[in-house]
Amino acid sequence: MSGSAIVMMIIGMVVIWGGMGLSIANAVKVAKEKKQ
Repeated sequence: MSGSAIVMMIIGMVVIWGGMGLSIANAVKVAKEKKQ
């Protein structure tokens, strides 16, 4: 594998995990607001 392919894989994983983290954080925030 070339270096650029590895970099693209890492960037792709970061984007996917970052998106998942943001959606989870948003869901938690909404849940907390609904409880009040």
